Amino acid sequence: MQRVAILFLFISLSFIACEPTTITEIERWEAQAERVEIIRDDFGVPHIYGKSDADAVFGLLYAQCEDDFRRVERNYIWATGRLAELEGEEALYSDVRANLYMTEEEAKAVYESAPEWLKELCQAFADGINYYLHTHPEVEPQVIKVYEPWFTMYFFEGSIGGDIEQIPTSRIKAFYENNEALAYSEFRDGLSHPDPEEEPKGSNGIAVSGEMTASGNAMLLINPHTSFYFRPEVHVVSEEGLNAYGAVTWGQFFVYQGFNEKTGWIHTSTRVDFIDEFMEEVSEEDGKLVYRYGDEKKEVESFPVTLSYQTEEGLKQREFTLYRTHHGPITHQLEDKWVATKINWDPVNALIQSFTRTKLANYEEFKEMMNIRTNSSNNTVFADAEGNIAYFHGNFIPKRNPEFDFSRPLDGSNPKTDWQGIHTVDESITLLNPPTGWIQNCNSTPFTAAGEFSPKAENYPVYMAPDRENFRGIHAVKVLKEASDLTLDTFIELAYEPTLPAFERLIPHLVQALEKYGNDTEIKQATEVLKAWDFKTGKESVAMSLAHFYGMNHQRKFRDMQDLVDNETVSSLSQPETQKELVEVFEETLNQMNADFGTWNTPWGEINRFQRLNGDIDLAYDDDQPYIPIGMASGRWGALASYGASTKEGTKRLYGSSGNSFVAVVEFGDKVRAKSILAGGQSGDPNSPHFLDQAQRYADANFKEVAYYRTDVEKRAEERYKPGKR
Repeated sequence: MQRVAILFLFISLSFIACEPTTITEIERWEAQAERVEIIRDDFGVPHIYGKSDADAVFGLLYAQCEDDFRRVERNYIWATGRLAELEGEEALYSDVRANLYMTEEEAKAVYESAPEWLKELCQAFADGINYYLHTHPEVEPQVIKVYEPWFTMYFFEGSIGGDIEQIPTSRIKAFYENNEALAYSEFRDGLSHPDPEEEPKGSNGIAVSGEMTASGNAMLLINPHTSFYFRPEVHVVSEEGLNAYGAVTWGQFFVYQGFNEKTGWIHTSTRVDFIDEFMEEVSEEDGKLVYRYGDEKKEVESFPVTLSYQTEEGLKQREFTLYRTHHGPITHQLEDKWVATKINWDPVNALIQSFTRTKLANYEEFKEMMNIRTNSSNNTVFADAEGNIAYFHGNFIPKRNPEFDFSRPLDGSNPKTDWQGIHTVDESITLLNPPTGWIQNCNSTPFTAAGEFSPKAENYPVYMAPDRENFRGIHAVKVLKEASDLTLDTFIELAYEPTLPAFERLIPHLVQALEKYGNDTEIKQATEVLKAWDFKTGKESVAMSLAHFYGMNHQRKFRDMQDLVDNETVSSLSQPETQKELVEVFEETLNQMNADFGTWNTPWGEINRFQRLNGDIDLAYDDDQPYIPIGMASGRWGALASYGASTKEGTKRLYGSSGNSFVAVVEFGDKVRAKSILAGGQSGDPNSPHFLDQAQRYADANFKEVAYYRTDVEKRAEERYKPGKR
């Protein structure tokens, strides 16, 4: 009997020993946190060190949440189609748009199809945020309580909303709520287009070869023009070869614009035509919706979606039936046709491309990565430690039948209008090591990217480069033609060169008119200020103040500034009747400035201001609160260092909210060296010492030295800790 009991005990213990050990989610997070170290330098920049890439991603998301959880949260509320749960019924059609392109079930399925290494990174993304919320119980999530690895499928490229936001929610609402067709836009389509009144969006990228630098090493300017506080500065390192520094869009697990020890990349917004609208002939047959395609009828896919939205009484729900054809989701109606809008939507490969980009060693590897071809909204300027400089105009470019005009809505019933694959990198517009020794792109045409050695328009389909020249592109070409022996510091000076090409063309016509028809004493005084001006912006300049407000009023009265870009001189500005109108516009400008500022004779820095009063996403501004004078100017005038400022609610003065945000200059040699600046500071917390510690430096273009190598990071370490143990 005793032998039986002992045998039973042995079998029981053996069975228990063979059972898998259960590790709770919290224990798993804590174990991963032990493999991560975060070092904050003297500007609060997080340097994240992990054993594996997944560990580094875990620490990166944890650090981002420490710096500004609300911005991480807001991006995923928007991207996953849950904005109405936060902002109410008005945001429902933003959520409808998200679901038209990918439902929650589809996002989960796409995630499951990803390679295991990518799924590990996506899981680490979710774990990093969830562990932050676990260790910060005082932070109350507004909508999403638990972050899931498949969320990343919605947010795969870097420019949040870059493609999908070109599809206006007003048209989606008109179709799905009222079965209504809205009129064509002035561009004869149903897409959103930039408003000439708004600050130009985009970025500057400049690469220079060693023949133009004092050291003989290639250099890169990384100069995104985004909303302020849109991207923080990070450094993420693993023992699996990751060592990337730069800017990351809040909530993403890869450095979006930046560099590693061997390569650097800057994305600029492209105007490549990669979105098409297909007009479908839809009818009902046997109780089913069908659309004509060639000689056949294809069934319209329909699927239900239930969305929640916030009200004063709490959450309510609405049900929608959404539609797709093989061309894409039905997004609106033009005349009597339903319209499917086709965009790039390949989340897994886009994430593979975005993360792979950060770990490459040279141009050849970078070009191979670019052939994944999912980076649709960007051009890319590149430099590496081997001395190469390169440019890629767009990346995701559908092949089209040249018989059709793809800038207009297409006949979806004609199979010949379908996309015919994606252009390879070799088929696209690229540059490698042009004899100029420099490459620039400022959201401008690629056909001036390297001066006389630029690509030629006649060699490419029109849809590949409808981009027009702009004043920033004109400015960049001019300063680069004159540059030599560049250092990091003189490269910064080049990137902030204060001449404004738009006013070089606009103001002489005005002065000519004022001298003929401006008889008022005040006008004569202002005319003398403009005559003495060298067309350079600066915080002490009264001429800059006059030119800015006159330029804005001129644009409203006469033309978009693009007309001056396209014409070296606008002959109409020299006509007597037009000149009299110019004087009238200038008189209105002086009256406006006198009313708003007490006198037109006001230096630019008293008007053009930097102010950050709190950490809110939607900032308030106050003319009576402290500010920093800013000498930079709008990119619309050709300022390379763009400062997008405007009046805000309740203000007369102008406050910057976009333009230069994260900026870096990088030099590649035996070791990489870089300098950077960030608008305001690293943290979104007003109580942090790093909330405004870069603000004056930002105004003065006084860049900080980047700590890239571990020894330099440790010398400048202000804090070091493991996630959860700060």
